[in-house]
Amino acid sequence: MPIKAALEIAANRDLDLVKVQANAVPPVCKLMDYGKFRFEQRKKDKEIKKNQHIADTKEVQLSPSIGAHDFDTKLKAARSFLGDGDRVKVSIRFHGREMAHTDIGRELMLKFAVSCSDLATVTAEAKLDGRRMIMVISPKTK
Repeated sequence: MPIKAALEIAANRDLDLVKVQANAVPPVCKLMDYGKFRFEQRKKDKEIKKNQHIADTKEVQLSPSIGAHDFDTKLKAARSFLGDGDRVKVSIRFHGREMAHTDIGRELMLKFAVSCSDLATVTAEAKLDGRRMIMVISPKTK
C-alpha cells in the first residue's frame, strides 16, 4: 500500500502509523494509538520493577566467647534477614590469643549454619581471612 494511503487511513481513524520492521522490503507498518501503547509499556515496566526484590547482604558479627543467649539473639536476627530474602554474612573477629583457637570459631560457624539450615544454604564456607573468619549463607529458593 502506498505511504500516502496508509497515512490517510491512520488520520481518518485517529491512529498513528508505526513502522514495525523498517528493514523489510517493503517496510511493515501498523496502525495503533502510539500514546496509549507507550502508557501501557511504562505501566508494565513499573509493575515489573515493583515486584522484583534485590537481595542485600546483611552482616551478623559473633565472637569466639559468645554467650548462649547472645548467640540466640544473633541467630534470630539472621533468620529474620533470611526470611526477608537477604543473604547473611556471618563473621567472627579474633582478638589476641584467640587466634590460636580458630577451631572454636569454626565450630561456632558450623553450629550457626546448622541452626539456619531449614531456611538457608551455605554459599561460602567458613574461611579465615586475617583475623576474621567469614561465612556467607543465602536463603533457599522456593
